[in-house]
Amino acid sequence: MSFFTIGHRGVMAAEPENTLRSFLRAEREGLDGIELDLHLSRDGELVVMHDETLDRTTDGSGPIADQELETLRKLDAGLGERIPTFEEVLDAVGPTLPIQAEIKDVAAARSLARVLTDRDLLDRVSVLSFHDVALIEIHKLLPRARTVLVAGPSAHRDTFVGRAQKVGSTLVSVELRQLNQAIVEKCGAAGIDVMAWTVNDERDLALARMLGLVGCVTDQPGMKRLVEATA
Repeated sequence: MSFFTIGHRGVMAAEPENTLRSFLRAEREGLDGIELDLHLSRDGELVVMHDETLDRTTDGSGPIADQELETLRKLDAGLGERIPTFEEVLDAVGPTLPIQAEIKDVAAARSLARVLTDRDLLDRVSVLSFHDVALIEIHKLLPRARTVLVAGPSAHRDTFVGRAQKVGSTLVSVELRQLNQAIVEKCGAAGIDVMAWTVNDERDLALARMLGLVGCVTDQPGMKRLVEATA
């Protein structure tokens, strides 16, 4: 695969983000994988949502961590969709579709590690985070897990490559507008590949290719076709 495309929270430009509808649309559109975000409910279930609170993407309000799964299931996450659990996503999409799962904290890391072990998913699911401590915990629990350090402006710091190495990442995901050739070359010299978020049009794609990136996260359902058409 010369340049891979990952659906950002499914295809959030076209469907309600982080819903089964969005993930299934990403798969139908031929994207090479999906990205999703994980939080823990009050009763310890891994639920798929980007924000810590319910207000922006559902008809509920307040922190996810304050609600049990039974209550969360009653909320509308857009177009009548419900907040899915991580395992519901795994069951809904094809059994080989690659998944990038982003976590925020150590507690979610531990819960995710149990699911990855129980369902033998280490070759299919990559674990992403902005937070080193979460990835260190995953690597400690599952030394074979594929971890991806995510960065915005912090990618410019001299410590970035060392951070990636410490958390066991051979792939980093960096905000496209923060990337430059120097960052890509430093990562490459350390054996670390670089992908970008978020690539949404032909201009973004041209920049990603010019920088020598291996792939991207996209909001757009047609990005895979654009990659193929401009290869």
